[in-house]
Amino acid sequence: MEENSFIFTDGKDPKMVAAYEKARETFKYFWREQSWENRRIIPGLDLACVKASFSQEDPETGEETVEHMWINEVDFDGDTVSGFLINEPNALTNIQAGDYFEIPLHEISDWLFAITPLEKKPKGLSKLFSSQEQLIPKAYGGYTIQKMRADMPEDERKEHDDAWQLDFGDFNDILVVNEQKEKPENLVEHPMSKNMKDEFIKFLQEYPDELTNADEKGLTLLHKETIAGNLTSVKVILEAGADKNIKSNNGKSALDYAKQLNWEHLIPVLEG
Repeated sequence: MEENSFIFTDGKDPKMVAAYEKARETFKYFWREQSWENRRIIPGLDLACVKASFSQEDPETGEETVEHMWINEVDFDGDTVSGFLINEPNALTNIQAGDYFEIPLHEISDWLFAITPLEKKPKGLSKLFSSQEQLIPKAYGGYTIQKMRADMPEDERKEHDDAWQLDFGDFNDILVVNEQKEKPENLVEHPMSKNMKDEFIKFLQEYPDELTNADEKGLTLLHKETIAGNLTSVKVILEAGADKNIKSNNGKSALDYAKQLNWEHLIPVLEG
């Protein structure tokens, strides 16, 4: 991927602003996928990053320069997105690649993750006969990118996609979860949440203190699984006896996080 493909500066285009808003609204799906990626022994994501705006004011003219750039190694506590700037800015001099940032969710401008479809990953001798096209990871999210792609003529769009080495699909039909078309139920719950149920039950039986342990932000296991939208995991935690009224350092219960992230399938479970 070309370094500069990570960067662009935009104005107040209403369609771009709408892309920002849609990215913030659907960020929960990015975090759900990233939360499971953090638990995988073998990585499943080819790419995972979040875009935000960074600015610098000229002390002489007072003019502000803004660049929208990507961060990776993303973490999320239900309110704030954090990570490390991926590359060097084009114009800004007050930040540099590798800098760590904490950004309120309502200030991010995009998110993107990519997965190579399992049925297309070559195995054994089939590697010898796999085309380069088969190995292109499929992109999810990328609302600002899709807005830009929509404005491009077809040849420029192809050149753009080749530079990213990603399959962005149809800019009029942006996907947010893996196998969304084939398995629409994935919009409700990540398949790993369901598939890991028995192991998760066993884990809590062996380590019951995990139900009450909280991190430096006051987030318990119930908070974290709620923030990630994992219905089965939340049910298991509640059935194991977790206190759903415990609040984080920000004064929020698991239900509060479910409501602010609009995890509709979790709200009645936590209210019950």
